[in-house]
Amino acid sequence: MKELSIEQTVNKVGEIVELYGWVDTKRDHKKIVFIDLRDRTGTVQVVGGEEFKALSEEDVVYIKGLVKKRPDKMANPKIKTGSIEVEAKELKILNKTKTLPLPVNGDGHDIDEEVRLKYRYLDIRRSRMYKNLALRSKFINLIRQYLFGKDFLEIETPILSETTPEGARDFIVPSRLQLGKFYALPQSPQQYKQLLMIGGVEKYFQIARCFRDEDPRADRAYGEFTQLDLEMSFVEREDVMKLAENLFIEVYEKLKVPIKQKSFPVFTYAEAIKRFGVDKFDLRTEEDKKNNVQAFAWVVDFPFFEKTTEGGWTFTHNPFSAPKPEFMKDLLEKKNIGNILTTQYDLVCNGYEVGGGSIRNHTPEGLKAVFEIMGLDEAEINLKFGHMIEALGYGAPPHGGIAPGIDRLLTCITGETSIREVIAMPMTSGGRTAIMKAPSVVKEEKLKELGIKAILKS
Repeated sequence: MKELSIEQTVNKVGEIVELYGWVDTKRDHKKIVFIDLRDRTGTVQVVGGEEFKALSEEDVVYIKGLVKKRPDKMANPKIKTGSIEVEAKELKILNKTKTLPLPVNGDGHDIDEEVRLKYRYLDIRRSRMYKNLALRSKFINLIRQYLFGKDFLEIETPILSETTPEGARDFIVPSRLQLGKFYALPQSPQQYKQLLMIGGVEKYFQIARCFRDEDPRADRAYGEFTQLDLEMSFVEREDVMKLAENLFIEVYEKLKVPIKQKSFPVFTYAEAIKRFGVDKFDLRTEEDKKNNVQAFAWVVDFPFFEKTTEGGWTFTHNPFSAPKPEFMKDLLEKKNIGNILTTQYDLVCNGYEVGGGSIRNHTPEGLKAVFEIMGLDEAEINLKFGHMIEALGYGAPPHGGIAPGIDRLLTCITGETSIREVIAMPMTSGGRTAIMKAPSVVKEEKLKELGIKAILKS
């Protein structure tokens, strides 16, 4: 078992150590051969003899050797182990590598993304990608620790679920046991987290996998994404906003990522449109951008409804939201619809919407009124949302939450230009899985078992 990482060798001067890793670079000086040995923590120079001539870059090796201090004039201050080198006493080649289809010793930005994703297991060997994944792990851990300290429960909700109206296409999964019927992968755990509040959980979160069949872009991954899903009972809008704000301030301080303004400034939707022309704006100066400052802000008081192209009404953000209290009478009476403001709040950072939430409609008549305004008849409401309306009638507490996007927040922190740079195995822009070949053709017998026939359009 590997017990020593490369970065720890600086504390082992004069000792014999055992190291495992990859040959990062090789320099052949005839009788003496130098390699830089790499693991996830960094590289160290190893000095060997004739036996090192058989090595190639990216070979996997075991080396036993003596850690020696390098002369001051030979030290490399640019790396953690630059003050030492390892004099090899024993070498074992654990695996010889083939010629790599792409280099892994640069930042990778100059390599075609399709190639990088095809060989993602090689692409993540590069230092930049490993740092992004390590940051992601630490970021999520700090979120968890903060919320556990506030008495939240982390609870998983189902992946196989029912289709919901959340503004994007669902991924559909056929049922073998109930032929002709389908599950949907959740666009978010919206209904489940509300049901947990009805169940008396009061404080819930999860690092949730969500699925949307929508077109990819630089700030949105195709297919699946990760969000912090959070819900609380007996709260008002400002309570949820303050909890989320304090969470991110603490997490960013521990990561040593500067925030432009604490507390986060708050703009109404009308103010944002008047001042910036959009509701996703960037408050940073050029100096802020150079120093990786993160500029958060809140946007509140959104219109609840907007006109459809057919002349009806649809929700602007989330149909499960509650209106602001002063508009509840209008909602229930279904009048002044265009003037109703919702309790929705969006979190903006560096020009991106990085999260959104609301106080929920916790009464059955309130939620039913939303769907009636949207033009759903009684039968359709009962078919699609009867379970929620029934559940709200059994003593649902006032509740609300927020769902910040993990991928988008990390894209802002790292300064990457694409959200796929902070995800281990993202899909391609064309909707294909990294490395594997999905979506793929399914054998006829499998389709028959599911009661499905594939019809290919020419």
